[in-house]
Amino acid sequence: MNRLPTEIRVTLPDWLPRRLSAAGPCATEAERMRLVIGLAREQVERGTGGPFAAAVFERAGGRLVSAGVNLVLPANNSALHAEVVALMLAEARVGSYTLHAPHLPEHELVTSCDPCAMCLGAALWSGVRRLVCGAGRADAERIGFEEGPVFPESYRYLEAHGVAVVRGVLADEARQVFDLYRERGGAVYNG
Repeated sequence: MNRLPTEIRVTLPDWLPRRLSAAGPCATEAERMRLVIGLAREQVERGTGGPFAAAVFERAGGRLVSAGVNLVLPANNSALHAEVVALMLAEARVGSYTLHAPHLPEHELVTSCDPCAMCLGAALWSGVRRLVCGAGRADAERIGFEEGPVFPESYRYLEAHGVAVVRGVLADEARQVFDLYRERGGAVYNG
């Protein structure tokens, strides 16, 4: 008998925890983005999923709280984008459904690409106070990914609700990961 699933397990690639164990605080925006882009690149080089990575940091001091890579393909789950994975792990680590709880420091989400519609909503609802993006939506679409209904108004909405947005940080470096993914024949799973 085929039973209905009662559990979903999210498993990071085995290389990721080892890679993160060496990561100290990232004091600057560029250091944080370079860490995230490095994770996306390693994801592509190892063939463990889509070309996206994200991390949650404490805004002051840059302590790494969590990191995620795109797990859509290995987990067969369309919701497991890098941003969602990083946010889920951050909330688990701090023991709160919101990263904006009164007893917590402010957090920021750093992502290798402008978030899709789902991830933009997740960023808002997670309680991060800052969103930092690398490559742009057009870069992801150029290799075939569909990013959904994200508009300039979407970013204004986040900012109006207390989430500062910075886009285009090390965008050229982030774009190179997409080029590598395309060169290696990476699957486009939602285009």
